[in-house]
Amino acid sequence: MSEFDLIVIGSGPGGYRAAVLAKLRGLSVAIIEKADWGGCCLNRGCVPKKDWHHTAHLVAASKNYAKRGIHGNLTADITIAWRHQKDTVQVVRDSYLDYMKRLGIASFKGTGSFVDAHKISIDGQTTLHGKHIVIATGSSAYIPDVFPIVPDKILTTDNLFDSVPPRGRRVAVIGSGVIGTEFAFILAMLGKRITWITQSKPLSKSSYSKPALKLLSNAMERHKIVPHTGSRTKSVDLTGPGVTLNLDDGSEINVDWVLLGTGRIPHTEGLNLASAGVTTDTKGFVKVNEYLQSDIPHIYAIGDVANHHMSANHALADAAVVVSNILSPQSRKQQNKAVPQLVYSALELGIIGISEDEAEDEGLEAGVGFASFEGNPRALGQDEQEGFVRLIADMDSGALLGAEVIGSEAGELIHLIAQQFGQEDALNRFASTFYNHPARAEEILNATETLAAKWGLSEQVFGK
Repeated sequence: MSEFDLIVIGSGPGGYRAAVLAKLRGLSVAIIEKADWGGCCLNRGCVPKKDWHHTAHLVAASKNYAKRGIHGNLTADITIAWRHQKDTVQVVRDSYLDYMKRLGIASFKGTGSFVDAHKISIDGQTTLHGKHIVIATGSSAYIPDVFPIVPDKILTTDNLFDSVPPRGRRVAVIGSGVIGTEFAFILAMLGKRITWITQSKPLSKSSYSKPALKLLSNAMERHKIVPHTGSRTKSVDLTGPGVTLNLDDGSEINVDWVLLGTGRIPHTEGLNLASAGVTTDTKGFVKVNEYLQSDIPHIYAIGDVANHHMSANHALADAAVVVSNILSPQSRKQQNKAVPQLVYSALELGIIGISEDEAEDEGLEAGVGFASFEGNPRALGQDEQEGFVRLIADMDSGALLGAEVIGSEAGELIHLIAQQFGQEDALNRFASTFYNHPARAEEILNATETLAAKWGLSEQVFGK
């Protein structure tokens, strides 16, 4: 029986990061994957979706090309776009596997399941013994009972990227969360005629501010993407050449195919958790404490299988926390609020920390520093001046409580804030940084200086 300091079950962003980081810290590591190396993020989530989003962004931006002296209409071919993301995924996967091999991480293909709290069986043929075990098995698409999964007619994001998308142009996107909001835009820009069906307003359950959601709504409307809100699919008719959706308001929608963006559920099937003494909550998430330990202290769970935020960003952060705790028990707590959250749609939306309302709930008095991209030279030069930077600070201590970046390149800019998040002198660091000009990042400085000018935080921003 092979023995390891750490066995990781699942090779998505969390599992991969935990394996690599543990190996770099001197532990012997094995990683087990039953399906595609890289998990959902690499093969069916973050990576191919970002590839498609860039294509969608180029098509959307082309509407302003004429005033720059660039003439002609850009259209997208979704079949070629599908091939492009496949090529991207393959390059990343090859690099991923090569790096694990060079590090000396033992990789095993098959379904891992617990024999007991230290032993993992792979397809009932190979047994590994681990001093520590990390469950990183991710999640799978939630499929409402009314929807049967039918090839080329009703798809989830778990199978959208497996083969060339269906040929039909009329597409219904179901869901008001991040997945639905992103794919309604992406597929529209890739040439599909979108009917977007949502029970609630898009992203209404998120922490994004009302101004942010209003800007996103306006941007979607300019591309003629308007949600059919307050609607639930009552039944589905597949007898014709396409799909007929019968809604609970009595209306009927006819499309060629449907994409479900109805959320995700943690994936624990086949793990045989009971044999290890590991339990799940009522929603199926592995129960963990603030150090990401399960009921059994040497068994940890990270990412979608345990973290209700269910994002690759949180899985990566969880991995770092777990490896720290394996090396030095209970030395590092999970910090979900310190992890950036992003949406890639008609606008990019980034957020970190807490909102003003959440600050008030915690008994804090919050000040807001605001800076718009409307007058930013770089944004104007790109014809992408929609959006802003908002910094939320504690009026008493000057501590940075949260931030929001809306607009082009928000997914990159949020990292400049994330690097300082949690530092007592974060505002002073923003104010003391030297910036490139012209740059979108300068609005972080402007938002910081607004806190000094408007809220009397000059000492916290500029120092004594």
